[in-house]
Amino acid sequence: MANSPLGRTLLIANPASHSGKGAAGADFAQRFLSSYSSMIDGLDTRLTAGVADATRIASEAQGYDTVLVLGGDGVIHETVCGLMEKPRDQRPTLGIIPLGSGNDYARTLGMARNDVEGAIAQIVRGKAHAVEVGLVNGVPFVETLSFGLDAAIAIDTTDRRAADTSQEGETLFITSGLKILSKAKGGFPCTAYLDDDAPVELSPHIFAFQVGPSYGGGFLICPKADPTDGRLDVCYNVRKPALPRLMALFGLARLGRHVGSSAIRTRRIHHAILEFETEPPCQVDGEQLRGLRFEIQVAPNALDVIFPTA
Repeated sequence: MANSPLGRTLLIANPASHSGKGAAGADFAQRFLSSYSSMIDGLDTRLTAGVADATRIASEAQGYDTVLVLGGDGVIHETVCGLMEKPRDQRPTLGIIPLGSGNDYARTLGMARNDVEGAIAQIVRGKAHAVEVGLVNGVPFVETLSFGLDAAIAIDTTDRRAADTSQEGETLFITSGLKILSKAKGGFPCTAYLDDDAPVELSPHIFAFQVGPSYGGGFLICPKADPTDGRLDVCYNVRKPALPRLMALFGLARLGRHVGSSAIRTRRIHHAILEFETEPPCQVDGEQLRGLRFEIQVAPNALDVIFPTA
């Protein structure tokens, strides 16, 4: 990186993020950064216009020291997918300016949420750390991969945001959760291969693989997940709770207290294979993924990401 904190910088921004506030946020970020030449050695800005635009922009970016991404978890996910197409030694440092509904990756990093000026201040004073990236069937994820009812809830929140619901974050996740869980019946039978253990037959309602602790706007599904430890944290149920108990566990997950239940298992892994009998609901960083067989692994130290300093 050049002598400035960020070096040559590319800003990828989703103008539609956070109910259209992304456009104003991108304009502010561009003016703010351009006004302080000591922070950067040149700034280029690219606005996304549709699905996968950020992936294309990031994958084609050449000669940048830092890529800043402004928007929610979706555009962060797309940007990382693009950066992961590059060889490790050619991946720019990533900084995030969180402007979205869930902002779960921002929670993992400790970034100011929906505060463009505050996030930029953290970035220019921050420090880059190498973090892991999860992979499922070759698709990168920076925060969460899940199967079952929690995935169905995440997919429902995405659909409702696309339909311009006024709800966001934790409130949106809770209302979608109550709707999905009220209709819950059986689990999703699968054979699970976790690291080098013998395969186990499961029928989980939830099966989550986490880089960071939370999903759904702050639900602590894996409260001790650490994006720098080179492992994925896993949470799944081993018994089929009755509906009232299932609803209670959903509420406890808001604070990470569900992990104390005898119905829940947690562990840390490097790789896994899940083979389902029928196609389960599946989400990767909030985006739907379809299939019956899923190969999951972690890429340790795959990306340098800016964390705020204390």
